[in-house]
Amino acid sequence: MSEARHFKDHHREARLFFARALFAGLVIVLLTGMLILRFFSLQVDHHEDYVTQSDRNRVHVLPIPPTRGLIYDRDGELLAENRASYTLSIVHERVPDLAETLAFLSTLVEVTPNDIEKFNDQLRQRRRPFDAVPLRYGLTEEELARLAVNEFRLDGVEVHAQLVRHYPDGELFAHTIGYVGRINESELAGFDPDEYQRYSGTHSIGKIGIERSYESELLGEVGYQNVETNARGRVLRVLESGDPKPGRDLTLHLDSRLQQEALAALEGHRGAVVAMDVATGGVLAAVSAPSFDANLFVTGISFKDYRELNQSRDLPLFNRFLQGQYPPGSTIKPVVAMGGLHYGIVTPEDTVYDPGYYKLKGSSRLYRDWKRWGHGPKVDFKQAIAESCDVYFYDLGFNMGIDKMHSFGYQYGLGQKTQIDLPNERRGIWPSRDWKRGARGEPWYPGDSLNVSIGQGDVLATPLQLASMVTTIANHGTRLRPQLVASVGGEPRPPITDQVVDVEDYISQLGIDAMAEVVHGQHGTAQRIARGAKYKMAGKTGTAQVVAIAQNAEYDSEALSERNRDHALFVGFAPLEDPQIAVAVLVENAESGSGAAAPVARRVFDAWLLHKDGELKE
Repeated sequence: MSEARHFKDHHREARLFFARALFAGLVIVLLTGMLILRFFSLQVDHHEDYVTQSDRNRVHVLPIPPTRGLIYDRDGELLAENRASYTLSIVHERVPDLAETLAFLSTLVEVTPNDIEKFNDQLRQRRRPFDAVPLRYGLTEEELARLAVNEFRLDGVEVHAQLVRHYPDGELFAHTIGYVGRINESELAGFDPDEYQRYSGTHSIGKIGIERSYESELLGEVGYQNVETNARGRVLRVLESGDPKPGRDLTLHLDSRLQQEALAALEGHRGAVVAMDVATGGVLAAVSAPSFDANLFVTGISFKDYRELNQSRDLPLFNRFLQGQYPPGSTIKPVVAMGGLHYGIVTPEDTVYDPGYYKLKGSSRLYRDWKRWGHGPKVDFKQAIAESCDVYFYDLGFNMGIDKMHSFGYQYGLGQKTQIDLPNERRGIWPSRDWKRGARGEPWYPGDSLNVSIGQGDVLATPLQLASMVTTIANHGTRLRPQLVASVGGEPRPPITDQVVDVEDYISQLGIDAMAEVVHGQHGTAQRIARGAKYKMAGKTGTAQVVAIAQNAEYDSEALSERNRDHALFVGFAPLEDPQIAVAVLVENAESGSGAAAPVARRVFDAWLLHKDGELKE
């Protein structure tokens, strides 16, 4: 019998293949599911954790803040410097529990609610990852020791030396130099990308004064470090670095000694003093009193200190010489009088009868002179300025009219900004027909011209404008721009001529001669300040009403509260033959320009023109 034949079992093989394929498929599905779950865990559940770890363990750029430029007075005395200070900062990304860390830090160093609020404000601002945010400035040696002992417990807390702005003279230059302060949210929001880059690593910015107007020069350029960090955010090594470029130093026209003398001359009164170099327009002194300590604002002023300053009746934060707008009173009379000569309205010999009042034709109103019995039957140009005869100027103002008065006075800087290198200057008011129509919706009346002619009514000027005006008179009509900064980074800033007034030279000289009579004439309103002087001066006193007095009433100082009394003003320059310094003085509510403001100017003149031995400067 033939050998048995074996046949393949196809059904069995198919079942076996199917079972094996099914098992392999299940394994693949299971493994794929596990992989998907792992991806989900990495990309969704723990996304923030791994992103943070990735950010920590990488190469990134650390900004190196530049050193802010220094500010000096004309003699090289340091007015704004940078002092080393130990700062306590927190890197939020490296802190496991911020609230717990702040609470623990409060047990080691003094951390006020004000410090925490400012820290939180900066934390909410736009910033780079891993940037340290300052919590406390000016750590003491004892506080440093406590932090060092507990360093192992303070992950994300840093202590490092930092240069902090300091003003050695405190209050003396607060309104001129200003101060720096922490960058706030609105300032940060206004930065363009380039500015954001420039301020990386820097927490301060110029807020007011020169610190603000010369911010770009003082700031410098930021440096950088490419560093490698570990998972805990610690720097492992520096891969590359670029040094920061320090800010440029400023040298000012201001003279510390003269500034101190001007402040002392005010003797605690509210007021302002501005002194200018007649030859260059450089501001030699600019005082606003009372003042404040600029250092309070550098690292963040406390709520208590700010409330005291902001709520003070004396307004120490208010810059009187730059933003204070006051009626200039008789200080503008020389300009009005020269305008009358320029337009041919009067001659130097023309006279006016002054019985103590002036009347417009067809009107019963009396415009009274400050001197009740008047200045005599024949008051001419020189006497009118020397004795400040109101009636002469009423008559001149009426005949000249507002159009000519406005045009001429505007050339001397009245009603316009001086364009000094400080922010937030106010322009004052030098009225015109168009101004009154726009501001009041009323036409111009002849009586308005009378008020303008004596610096009252709607006329307002800043002490800085008055200093610029009298400097222009001393320069025979050349109006120089007031400047505080003499050089930037060692590069001098030349004088800037803003305008040459359309006035004849002989008229300018007549105005100067009349102003000399104010000080040296027998009946001049400021003749008392000339006593014992080793040089001659030219000037003009002024008294400006704070509250209106009824036509038939008399000014009664005793009946008015101190803050409603007249302001005292004086403008002048010296020496007469070769003017070097021009001064404007305002003393609030001091009533007498000759008794209160003129003596301040004399002290400033003496301080600038005389050596210690009493001899005139060469």
